[in-house]
Amino acid sequence: MLENNRISQVVVFFFALTFAVSACASNPSPQSKEANVNQENKILVSDNLPLNSDGGLDTATFAAGCFWCVEAQFLELAGVQEVVSGYSGGTTKNPTYEEVSTGRTGHAEAVNIIYNSDSISFDQLLEAFFVAHDPTQLNRQGNDVGTQYRSAIFYHNQAQKDLVNYYIKKLNEEKVYPKPIVTKVEPYGDFYEAEDYHKNYYALNPTNPYCLQVIQPELERFRKVFAGRLKNESVNVN
Repeated sequence: MLENNRISQVVVFFFALTFAVSACASNPSPQSKEANVNQENKILVSDNLPLNSDGGLDTATFAAGCFWCVEAQFLELAGVQEVVSGYSGGTTKNPTYEEVSTGRTGHAEAVNIIYNSDSISFDQLLEAFFVAHDPTQLNRQGNDVGTQYRSAIFYHNQAQKDLVNYYIKKLNEEKVYPKPIVTKVEPYGDFYEAEDYHKNYYALNPTNPYCLQVIQPELERFRKVFAGRLKNESVNVN
């Protein structure tokens, strides 16, 4: 969705600024992953997700358009242990995919990214977030239109919030994008896991027309941008 020269600008931008914010790494207390199952058997994931940036598992929560595509891209990154697709940012309890797709629940298609902070940093995940989609498109990504496809980052602590706001401010100041970034920055709240058939959708449905026409080209571009930082690569470039 982003032109190649714009992607290069984003990558260069993050490379230059990562060093400047390295001292801002979050330092929350370790928490274990827990989940509560509600009456309709939809999983409501609590805020007790891994958050331990001194080492071990951390969590980042992003919305960047269709979660099938976002999941497929972030699963490629070395250090990412799990990507859980779901719905967040709205008010409707126990939403279904069909309900979220109406745009009336307030929820966005989002992903919880469980990652090893010894292998990949929150800053690097933010870099991938801004490469994975166009953060200047309001309530849409390409042909996927509606508030459920909005660009959003759900921060888990003050350190994440500060980093997100810092990078957005700098990206806008440097005019890396031709238009202002419209990414919503919101506190992490209720996160409802998506239905089972959404999980690992691209890998399990590679011949689906949407996968072939939308996800596959985006994934190939993502792999090229982050070559050396992907899983199953012999060389790991930091």
